Amino acid sequence: MFRQVYRVCSNLSSSRSYATRHSPKALAARTASTPLAVRERREKELGSAPGPNETDATPDGLSPSDFARYQRHKALGTIPKNADGTYQSPTEWVLRRNARRSRIRGFRTVKRTVSTKKNSGVTKTLKEVDVVGQPVYLPNIIFRLVRNHTPEGQDYNPFEATFRVPPSITKTDIRSYLMAVYGVETTYIRTDLYYGRSKPRGPSNRKMRSTYKRAVVGLVHPFYYPHRLEDMPEEERTKREQYIEQQYFLKEGQAMFAQSRFRSAVVSARGEDSSKWKFDAGSVKGRGKILKEVARRRQLKEQLIAGMVGDWQRTRAEGKAVTVDMPRSRKPKGSDAQVE
Repeated sequence: MFRQVYRVCSNLSSSRSYATRHSPKALAARTASTPLAVRERREKELGSAPGPNETDATPDGLSPSDFARYQRHKALGTIPKNADGTYQSPTEWVLRRNARRSRIRGFRTVKRTVSTKKNSGVTKTLKEVDVVGQPVYLPNIIFRLVRNHTPEGQDYNPFEATFRVPPSITKTDIRSYLMAVYGVETTYIRTDLYYGRSKPRGPSNRKMRSTYKRAVVGLVHPFYYPHRLEDMPEEERTKREQYIEQQYFLKEGQAMFAQSRFRSAVVSARGEDSSKWKFDAGSVKGRGKILKEVARRRQLKEQLIAGMVGDWQRTRAEGKAVTVDMPRSRKPKGSDAQVE
């Protein structure tokens, strides 16, 4: 495609035509578009600032920065010299620099031999401009492909695709993007804008969803969106879930996120003692589960106490002494205490 275009435009110039002209309006516009920090620095150095519709360019059309750069290169001796041994003037230097900056990269002129239309046996040589390399598109926008809206009882339309795009994207941009990046041919494009809903929360509104544009695109070739997990057969659904888990580790990520939230809540609640507290990955989370765990441990403790009391009663009935191990903090220095 590019080769055909540039063969027709064989006389294409190798430099761009939108270089800044040294007209008063263009120079004044360039001065007005100077960043504020640069203007303040120049005003501090020069002692004055240009007014509206005025320029701070030199008579040769150089900006103060370009003129300072020219003087620095001239002092270093890096400015090219003319045939008579003199240095280039500021005008010649800036024209040479602008010509290099404004050159079109990625083209080359080649010679091709083609046959004439009148006589196929006669050939002629033509100079043509070819593109060097392969064009690469790097868009800075996000197109999100979503499932088409299908009313209940109707079949999914494969000749239609739905995208969520930024609100600033036009239909022409959508058609060009799909064709240039993915090679998708479109027949029609319908767009509608969805505003983010807000839910009242206190004195201000909390935004629940961002604004986006929906684009319904007609396709030349059909495209079948993957089935939902709930619509898949049991065997296919199991394989799909295993594949998703192997690729993205969803369950492991959810467990780690839950543990981190629980740990943060406990640490913040304990305050000063949080440095001595150790997180247990196997701890119970949730009010209902915590109450069940408390009841289970209480029942286990009561059973343990009832068993110990029964052993002591049988021991005393036999006329023997009962030996009890005291806690470490209360254990006497001697041997175990005797309980009569």
